[in-house]
Amino acid sequence: MIILHADSNHPTLIHRLQEAGHHNIEAYNQSREEILENQHLYDGIVIRSRFRINKEFMDAAPNLKFIARVGAGLESIDVEYAEKRGIALFSAPEGNRNAVGEHALGMLLSLFNNLNKADRQVREGFWYREANRGVELEGKTVGIIGYGNMGRSFAKKLRGFDVKVLCYDILDGVGDEYARQVSLHELQQEIDVLSLHTPWTELTNQMVNSEFINAFEKPFWFINTARGKSVVTADLVEALNNKKILGAGLDVLEYEKSSFEHLFTGPEVMPEALQELLVMENVLLSPHVAGWTVESHRKLADTIATKIIEHFGAAGE
Repeated sequence: MIILHADSNHPTLIHRLQEAGHHNIEAYNQSREEILENQHLYDGIVIRSRFRINKEFMDAAPNLKFIARVGAGLESIDVEYAEKRGIALFSAPEGNRNAVGEHALGMLLSLFNNLNKADRQVREGFWYREANRGVELEGKTVGIIGYGNMGRSFAKKLRGFDVKVLCYDILDGVGDEYARQVSLHELQQEIDVLSLHTPWTELTNQMVNSEFINAFEKPFWFINTARGKSVVTADLVEALNNKKILGAGLDVLEYEKSSFEHLFTGPEVMPEALQELLVMENVLLSPHVAGWTVESHRKLADTIATKIIEHFGAAGE
């Protein structure tokens, strides 16, 4: 097959596809329009998040047999139309689930122990011990919304702590030895920590809003390593101000570009809610890198290569 690579990935992806006899076209610097001009030549396309694969794109590719996204989700692809066309879809949540689980745990422990704030203060010459008295994870109840690859990985990381872990998912029967599946109502009644591990869909878009937050029985800590647009930032800021949310670890933000490569790329005015969020001491931020480790870089590529080769076989088979 002739396979177009629209984004750069770990070299193992191209190496393995070459070894299987497939021909790779590297188009990292070509625009979407330039790629569209030759899309009729390709049997497959490999992307991360540089642009959306919609009906127009697929219609320009009559020979397209598969679309592979080197990442966890498929939200940048018109899945319904691809399935209608019989185009195989591949993603690689297995490749960075461990990285996301570790990042979520790291954010939580940093928030509990004021590590980010305390580090800044010491560097500035301040030795505030009482103001940085921490909170222990032991004895807490952790709630996970979205119990797929990422949520399960986070729950698995919590095994070394004396905590109760509850999970909620739209699918039945996903609970396991790491987390007990409960209704959303039960989760909202019991948890001290909430970690979000959902894809971005119509159901999860702006899901974490004031109504959702206020349905929780107790003030809680919030971790989001999923998708920024699942959270209404203004409502999150309000909850942080009124102590309904005690602290937040955010690897993703509502205002990210769909490519996930930039927060702002032009002269946009920074929203007031984001301005306030950025100066809060009980908020920990990272630039969408929870699944972005040295190890996951290779594992994501290796996972996609394996899925393509297993589905289509090596050339000549």
